[in-house]
Amino acid sequence: MRTYSLLFAALVALPLSVCDDFDAVAALASYGVNASNYGNGGQTAILTGQNVSQIVARSDALGCVYSCASLALLFGSVAYPNSTTYNLEEAGYWSAQQSEVEPYCVYQPSSSTDVAIAILLSRLTECPFAIKSGGHAAFANASNIEGGITINLAKLNVIELSADKTYASIGPGNTWYDVYSDLEDYNLTTIGGRVAAIGVGGLTLGGGISFFSGNYGWACDNVYNYEVVTADGLIIDVNYEGSYSDLYYALRGGGNNFGIVTRFDLYTYSQGLMWGGSRVYYINESTPILNAIVEFSNNAPSDPNAALIVAYAYAEGMYLIAVDLEYDLPEANPTIFEDFETIPHITDTTAVQSLSEITLEFNESNPGGYRETYWTATYQVDLDLLQYMVSEYQNQTNTIITAADLEPSFVLQIITTDQLSHMTKYGGNALGLTEAEGPLILLNLAYWWSDPADDEAVLQVCQNIVDNTEAYAKTKGLANEYLYMNYASQYQDVVPSYNTTNHAKLVSIAEKYDPAGVFQRLQPGYFKLNSAPAGSTIS
Repeated sequence: MRTYSLLFAALVALPLSVCDDFDAVAALASYGVNASNYGNGGQTAILTGQNVSQIVARSDALGCVYSCASLALLFGSVAYPNSTTYNLEEAGYWSAQQSEVEPYCVYQPSSSTDVAIAILLSRLTECPFAIKSGGHAAFANASNIEGGITINLAKLNVIELSADKTYASIGPGNTWYDVYSDLEDYNLTTIGGRVAAIGVGGLTLGGGISFFSGNYGWACDNVYNYEVVTADGLIIDVNYEGSYSDLYYALRGGGNNFGIVTRFDLYTYSQGLMWGGSRVYYINESTPILNAIVEFSNNAPSDPNAALIVAYAYAEGMYLIAVDLEYDLPEANPTIFEDFETIPHITDTTAVQSLSEITLEFNESNPGGYRETYWTATYQVDLDLLQYMVSEYQNQTNTIITAADLEPSFVLQIITTDQLSHMTKYGGNALGLTEAEGPLILLNLAYWWSDPADDEAVLQVCQNIVDNTEAYAKTKGLANEYLYMNYASQYQDVVPSYNTTNHAKLVSIAEKYDPAGVFQRLQPGYFKLNSAPAGSTIS
């Protein structure tokens, strides 16, 4: 093993962390990195061509000076502000709010060992970090971090089938389009996202609804093994049958609170061409559409090959309804969708096509570069409640309809009883949902706009819709506390919504594997165990 000596003197005497008595120096030494001079007043600055005074002036976090320079010395894959690479990294986020965040440096590791070294340097110096897989979150600091180290996993992009083709090893640097298009050569697929450009990591750790969830469950229910970098810099394999079955449970919906996943081994399933696409309807067809949603929720167990997404949207001066129909088999207009077939529609893109082609169509309705917000809620299926929700969406949205480039979507999906039954596989996931609760309506508010001056008004409208529909649902005994992490806003407290028992279990598992709270303190972004990212209210 090569030994790298990090010599930092003459810059400043950087104090050792007072928060953590873990021996990060020894842990780094196990990877051949000598950081023994750190914190004893004898550091020299080897800053790879950077001007020391300018670097220090950019941040009060002098630990990040050390960490970023060390990573640059060791690996070279570090970008600083005002460089072309840094600017391209920032432009690679889906939402404008994420792109506006300015990390101290951006680092692209090439292996799990490189990730472990970065985490240990962060722990040694108390420099905060964020992890980016696809960068598709809707709010600032979810997978980017102001003044810290953003660790972009793009180079961890392996796609490799096992010898028996029962699972595929997938790096978090892949998008779902990468995965599906590769596996289609073998007439196989995995259970994952439905939009081409979404990354593997965040979607899977937050749950992950798939077109195939009726047959197999969510993405988190179809992970054979996780390769994980722990807070102590260890690289471990985590699965149901091994020594870390409790950590396996926690990673099935628990988000970024337990470790950095550097490889997902995902079960594979046979899959050829399928049928799917979108039909658009005028808003005056809302009542039959809502009736068809209720019928689908009741009939879904008769045909788990079907998946349904209904989106109310405002475009070109009018409200419209887009109904996405997907079917696992190459069978046009299956009986399960007959209620939608009889409703007059404006356009129709449904066709027999590949999964990767369908994800590209979905990608077109998820453009990047705008200001974005997502909000979520979960309810029992009820026609009267659905009618109230649609009315509330329109009434609230009308108050901000002049916001620049506003595209407000109100998206409804069914969490079918089949999907819920699969959540018990391999010891069960962390989400706290049961088959007896289903079927459920999952709401996703997805608004985008362009002017920061409209931020508060748009966010307030979304919060009003969620609060008012939840209050109405409670009066009818139809509210469910579950919040889907991948659709939640920064003002929603996700992990406690998994029910009191599951929340307590997740906290206990985090304390076991990360007693110093590294992934709570030093990776502050996204949904932590005990708090919403931005608090519970907008103002």
